Amino acid sequence: MIGFLVSGGVMLTLGLLLGGILAFANKKLHVVEDPRIDAVEIMLPGANCGACGFAGCRAFAESVVAGNCAPSGCSVNSTDMMEQIAQYLGVEAGEQTKQVARLACAGGDNVARRSSDYIGINSCRAAMLVAGGGKNCTWGCLGFGDCQRVCPFDAIEMSKNNLPIVDEKKCTACGNCVTECPKNLFSIHPVDHQLWVACNNKLRGKPSKESCSVACIGCGLCAKDAPEAVVMQNNLPVVDYTKNTLAKKDAIQRCPTGAIVWLEENGNIVYGEKAKVSHSKDPLPIG
Repeated sequence: MIGFLVSGGVMLTLGLLLGGILAFANKKLHVVEDPRIDAVEIMLPGANCGACGFAGCRAFAESVVAGNCAPSGCSVNSTDMMEQIAQYLGVEAGEQTKQVARLACAGGDNVARRSSDYIGINSCRAAMLVAGGGKNCTWGCLGFGDCQRVCPFDAIEMSKNNLPIVDEKKCTACGNCVTECPKNLFSIHPVDHQLWVACNNKLRGKPSKESCSVACIGCGLCAKDAPEAVVMQNNLPVVDYTKNTLAKKDAIQRCPTGAIVWLEENGNIVYGEKAKVSHSKDPLPIG
């Protein structure tokens, strides 16, 4: 009995001692958080999409309050809310250049052939494990909609011919589609990057055209017509976007397949005069 009481007394003493140490440490090490962080977080959309480069809205709010970035760093928030945050903190809202996700492929089932019919889990990643997904163009979009499913803003819609279509008005450049696409076909661009290569096919000439009628065939005419903004690398045009506006629409005019296009501010796609682009709405036969 005495031993039990002694043990209990020792445990109680240790508990009180440790509790006291923790209470003392909490008092000494406690960091008072700026209450403005909570207020700014409330004025953010709460999407936690990561488009701002931070882990979530809370982390972004902390950075804004600390003066490390401007309210305009959130691409999801409205202009009015950005101004409210700026006025609340007494800082400049900053300028926001809208960025969107762009797809380097135009090969829907109506223009790009499939060598086989994939039957399995409705996923691009799963399909890739089965002979690369069954598409003749091994660089092209497989069209099973992984990107659409991970978009938290419903900014991606799958067309009738299984090609992702990005609604730039809804897109916030969160980057989920960039991460999810197993073919690495999505990338984030400012909307003023209007000269766009809608292809990632590395083949040249006839083999490229046989797999997809709108594929780049590596002819290099775009680079010849707009050498100040376009160079050829691995049979594909690469655009220098610091000189994007210099090219205007010169680079697209002689492209025979429409693989390089000019994107208007209203969302219209402008093809070159020589482009022979199929507008068939029906998918091509498999084989």
